[in-house]
Amino acid sequence: MQKIKFGTDGWRAIIALDFTVENVQRVAYATAVWLKENYSAPTAVVGNDPRFGGRMFAETTARVLAYEGITVYLAVNEFVSTPMISLGTVKLKTTAGIIITASHNPPEYNGYKIKAYYGGPATPEMIELVEDNIPDKVSLGLLELDEYKKSGLIKDIDLEEMYLTQVRANFDMSVIEESGMRLAYDAMFGAGKNVMRDLLPDLTFLHTDVNPGFEGQAPEPIDKNLTELRELLQVAGDMDGALVTDGDADRIGMYDGEGNFIDSHHLLLLLIHYMVKYKGEKGAVITTFSTTSKIAQLCKAYDLPHTTTKIGFKYICDLIVNMGDEFLVGGEESGGIAIRGHIPERDGIWIGLIIWEFMAKSGKSLPELIQEIYAVVGSFAVERYDLHLTEEKKQEIIASCKAKKYTAFGTYQVESIEDMDGYKFHLGDSQWVMMRPSGTEPVLRVYAEAADSEAAFAILDIVKETVLA
Repeated sequence: MQKIKFGTDGWRAIIALDFTVENVQRVAYATAVWLKENYSAPTAVVGNDPRFGGRMFAETTARVLAYEGITVYLAVNEFVSTPMISLGTVKLKTTAGIIITASHNPPEYNGYKIKAYYGGPATPEMIELVEDNIPDKVSLGLLELDEYKKSGLIKDIDLEEMYLTQVRANFDMSVIEESGMRLAYDAMFGAGKNVMRDLLPDLTFLHTDVNPGFEGQAPEPIDKNLTELRELLQVAGDMDGALVTDGDADRIGMYDGEGNFIDSHHLLLLLIHYMVKYKGEKGAVITTFSTTSKIAQLCKAYDLPHTTTKIGFKYICDLIVNMGDEFLVGGEESGGIAIRGHIPERDGIWIGLIIWEFMAKSGKSLPELIQEIYAVVGSFAVERYDLHLTEEKKQEIIASCKAKKYTAFGTYQVESIEDMDGYKFHLGDSQWVMMRPSGTEPVLRVYAEAADSEAAFAILDIVKETVLA
């Protein structure tokens, strides 16, 4: 029987090959064991995103937990987002939340994410306890769903309505609606499509129909995956921007009205700028090792404490939970951002609404707001290459990094090296390049920051040439 291991954010596998009903039962059983051994009267909220088979796998999970005597709140909705599960965990005061999702992975994948009682990713220690209890096989005499509902072990819950209520309690949606801004939303066929139609019905919508295969495209909100949206903005010529969320709507991408992609580095800076300079708030900022150095620079200018963590939102979440009200903004390069006043979780829709609120209240476009930030920290761009290598070559490059063999990349001299999570080579003039191996595939991720995209790509090109020589 296959050994099941959780990755950075949940267990993910190919549907029908490894992501099967039997294997979901094994993981759900281990989740039940963990809950019963660590909590008195444990409860859980369970749902699924729009991926193929999601509802079946969610119901399987609910039935296994109920079989083990755990009360389950099962989403009545056809699909929900990961933030809805996390919010439900907090609002219902359950000991865990489980969502069947593979997030931004290609359509052939599905997955199983566990949320802790505080409404954010379970800690590595919690996940390890689940992994340790996954049996080689299970043989459970599961009852039908209706039988568990009759007994009260499985209860229906409308997580979409709960989320909509939370949004409307925290945003004055009329500010955006009456701003005159022309905006678009691309759901990428993911879990955000229904709530966005409910919240802002006058948006221009893309990819909101039923398509569990995502038209063969991984629902990851990055520029190369969003040709149709980018062209829509460029052709229209009179729009103000667009929001994109991934398969389970926890990651964000945004565009300005001219079709320029606004990455997470800029979104994090915009959020800090809005919260401090426009709203008069203060607090701690938490970002991962791969985000722009301009965040630390802006925090210094605004007298905010700043912490850098390893890559993975779970590290940010851990600090958010411990900080409480001292937290202000946190996020990672890959589109996962959290903010004070909400759950300690990534939420693409929530963050998108804050940026649109910022635009509406200031009366300024995204490029104009970004220029306000550049006035403080200077212009910049962070770019990335994913180098597909043999595992042997990947390990050889990492060994060279560890041994500090790279003292220069072409004409770029290495001034210092950081190795918190991967290897970051500082090249002077606020420029750096970072190499980090994927833990699950023969890929080396290479990031570079410079004054503009052209300069960042020039660094990436010479680094690629150097390490592959």
